[in-house]
Amino acid sequence: MAGQDGDEGRETEGGGSRKRRRTPPSDWQFPVLTAMGLRPGQQKLIVIVTSVVGAVAALAGVALFATSLGKYAPDREASAALLGPNTTLPQVFRGWNSPRLFDPLADRAKDAKALTEKEVFGQSELSVDKKQRLKLVAKRLDSDCSAAVWGEGLTERLSDAGCTQAARGLYLSSDGRYVGQYTLLNLKDGQAATELVNALDTLYRGGWARPLPSSKGSFPAGGYSEAGAYALGHYVGLVWLGRLDGAEPGVKDDYVSLTLGLRGAEKAVYRRVVAITGPKS
Repeated sequence: MAGQDGDEGRETEGGGSRKRRRTPPSDWQFPVLTAMGLRPGQQKLIVIVTSVVGAVAALAGVALFATSLGKYAPDREASAALLGPNTTLPQVFRGWNSPRLFDPLADRAKDAKALTEKEVFGQSELSVDKKQRLKLVAKRLDSDCSAAVWGEGLTERLSDAGCTQAARGLYLSSDGRYVGQYTLLNLKDGQAATELVNALDTLYRGGWARPLPSSKGSFPAGGYSEAGAYALGHYVGLVWLGRLDGAEPGVKDDYVSLTLGLRGAEKAVYRRVVAITGPKS
């Protein structure tokens, strides 16, 4: 009886037998997918697509995790680290662009005369209200603006803005509760002043004006303070206020009035506008 075809073997003409070769199983056969009636080629396609989708999902997950860590600001971190744990800088900041009133001072070429210490800080007191005054206890005018500020980012900004002068005045309130500093920066033009004010919206966290020292009082290290930057033509005025005890303001602390009083130092800039435009009729 002739041998049967299939797995058992097949008889040859010489009387011997040889085994029939099996077709090797595909590398792309998975029991679950085979049971679903999918051919090896279809199974291969599914595995490839699944792998790509999985890789994309994993990458998206990594990106989401990285985003959750927040942004790294090297200049800010480095600057704060250089000053140490007792860094003195404002916790609150606001900036204002230049009003049209100061348009005549938009170009320093039309206002080339350098500031003087007497011009900016000629008044020994600035009025806040009928009872409160701010008394000048220290003043300084630097022709090197980097001497008046700290922070690599801010120093570079002032250099790019063509800063040639930084005038600082330190004030104490007549009731002995507050300390304030006014800084006036002399920049190349109004655009540079506006760009600096806008940049300070974030830059102030890693660079600010250096507080003037005084035996009568100064900003306490690590204490609470508030600040604002005002573009005034090609000038920028920095107002900085806090309590001498470093505490956060309470309901009786009128920082708005104190700010207006401290900005009395800007009279020097107003006089320069009048010098260019002439008194109004």
